[in-house]
Amino acid sequence: MADDDRDTIRAEFGEAVNMSASELEEWLRTDESQAVGQKSDGSGESTGHESGRRIVEILRTKKDDLTDDDLAHMRKVHGYVRRHLAQEPAKEDVETSKWRYSLMNWGHDPLKKK
Repeated sequence: MADDDRDTIRAEFGEAVNMSASELEEWLRTDESQAVGQKSDGSGESTGHESGRRIVEILRTKKDDLTDDDLAHMRKVHGYVRRHLAQEPAKEDVETSKWRYSLMNWGHDPLKKK
């Protein structure tokens, strides 16, 4: 993978993920985090929750140590967050919405100011 691509992916991931590794780790331990998302493999863990654990690992990895698999996941996270933000509920109370909780599993809190 070209260095330019790696830089772009890291930048987009940095825009999408606005929670620190410790904030995300703390969130992933909550009932709210574990209650949202699609559970695909029968493990009881949603795709987003599993992604959140992977994001914590990525956030704690030095940029030069990121693998192509890490970068592919970072690209996936950016795409998910961008698509999901476009689906913001109009009237629902965003603070306690499944929409926000799902985004937070992917490392993005839409109520957090940069």
